[in-house]
Amino acid sequence: MSETLDGGCSCGSVRYSLMSRPMFVNCCHCTQCQRLTGGAFVINALIETDRIEILSGKTVVTPGPSESGRPHDIHRCETCATALWSDYGRRPALRFVRVGALDDPAAAPPDAHIFTRSKLPWVALPAGAPAFEIYYDMKTLWPAESLARRRAILGDV
Repeated sequence: MSETLDGGCSCGSVRYSLMSRPMFVNCCHCTQCQRLTGGAFVINALIETDRIEILSGKTVVTPGPSESGRPHDIHRCETCATALWSDYGRRPALRFVRVGALDDPAAAPPDAHIFTRSKLPWVALPAGAPAFEIYYDMKTLWPAESLARRRAILGDV
């Protein structure tokens, strides 16, 4: 994967660049993500907010539900309402970027599948892919560099 990834909304109003690789990529199979996307899952690339450079357009924030019960703010294109990234838990330094809105979604494959307890039965996970009924222990799954980046912005792990 290249160091930067570009993406945008479906109408082209919002364009952005991720200025580094994500810390980690989750494929979430929870029922809330299924409802919010109208699909079987969502793939989110976790990255520091200051590493997202908006090149054009504006986003608006809409609240949404989350499986964890934490606040969930979805940042959407103000014109077409494409979901571009989320803030789970109102942590302004961290964003969950929708991999499907990247120009090359294949460049950010999932590092783990979460909430597989509600995975649709006809979705087959790749052989050997880390998969968890609910969530995982970040300290054992995330690379050390990613844990350090997360600690730098949130002070926790």
